[in-house]
Amino acid sequence: MAKKIVFLLLVSMLIITGCSGNNEQSTSNPVDTQEAIASPTPTVSVPIDPKLGEPMPCTTAMNYPTTEETDYYQGIVDQLDPVTEEDWIYGNPDAPITIMEYADFQCPACPRSVSYKGLVDQYPNSIRFVFRHLPLFTIHDKAYLSAMAAEAAGAQDPDKFWELHDIMYINQQQWSPLTEDEFIDWISEQAATIGLDVDQFLIDLNDKEVRKNLEEETEARLATGVNYTPFMIINNRIYKDNKPDLFGLIGIYEFGGYDECPPWVIEEGKSYTAKLDTSVGMIEIELLAEEAPLAVNSFVFLAQQGWFDNIYFHRVVEDFVAQAGDPSGLGYIGPGYSFVNETNNNLSYDSAGVVGMANAGPDTNGSQFFITLAPATQLDGGYTIFGKVTEETLPILNEIALREPETAVGFDDATVIYGIEIIEN
Repeated sequence: MAKKIVFLLLVSMLIITGCSGNNEQSTSNPVDTQEAIASPTPTVSVPIDPKLGEPMPCTTAMNYPTTEETDYYQGIVDQLDPVTEEDWIYGNPDAPITIMEYADFQCPACPRSVSYKGLVDQYPNSIRFVFRHLPLFTIHDKAYLSAMAAEAAGAQDPDKFWELHDIMYINQQQWSPLTEDEFIDWISEQAATIGLDVDQFLIDLNDKEVRKNLEEETEARLATGVNYTPFMIINNRIYKDNKPDLFGLIGIYEFGGYDECPPWVIEEGKSYTAKLDTSVGMIEIELLAEEAPLAVNSFVFLAQQGWFDNIYFHRVVEDFVAQAGDPSGLGYIGPGYSFVNETNNNLSYDSAGVVGMANAGPDTNGSQFFITLAPATQLDGGYTIFGKVTEETLPILNEIALREPETAVGFDDATVIYGIEIIEN
């Protein structure tokens, strides 16, 4: 349960204003949940010319369109030092996913750092977290002092660096308004609480050589262009606008997802039916391949690969939707790729049994889908409709167990999808 709480802290972040070393403000975007929500932004469908076996149009976790701003900061990232044993590294040093953060302990947007560490705890084989100091001393009066406190803790025991890292971020609002002397008293109490030798801690807190190195390192980073916090990098790519797709990468390395676009597996002129074998009965869905070829192709491909086997309807809201498609059951994992919305003015979420793609914003469709349990026309235009439950199996929808992932404990009562069979007609 504790791991789930940490996970939710990360993905439920609102847009937070970051801190900039040149007193300008930089926005750090959140990692959005993939939920069916109201007030969507419509997008138009694109012409599709499917050729069996060729890749369908999509973006992948590490291959996506960039912006001028992203390209500018990527140029800065390319100049930064690679990770070494001298860095503060939390987790498996050989993990395939590296989350690197340049941060200031007094930066209001940086406490999410604790949640990134929580992802390492959640997926220890796949993720490592690297922390680098960027004390923005021109706008934060205790930027250097708090960084020195973490270094002083780490000088006694590397694990204590991370303990004090968490304590300072979790309690940031408590100590940030303090004077320097008051902060030293407060941080000394925290050092004692985690078992540090406080006398040695205070000596290290004032180590002039460590302070000099930290100042030189900070000036060099600012000069390179790392001038705001949190400055996030994932697998040597600047992390902006939720790209690279962190949860897609987790889908790849933890759940057997895909680092390339899936091939076309559906054929023009054929129709497809999906039979969902669930713990409450069979749900049959007529797939709308002509109206939503991308969504149907992805769904059929994933079903044939077993992606949906033994997963839960993880979010089921009464008189709204039943959502599934995430093998973790937490509602945030994707298959490693995403594709654009396909809108159709002739289709509507005007009844129960309409099947749509869940997303984290326009054109971010992956593996998560939902089935309406009642009319939900507020979703029209923003969420691809790619199927309809047959009249004969509509009553099964009433048997799907209600579940809110934010409050649910465990999956004992959740409805399971044992597998999905695709019938080609």
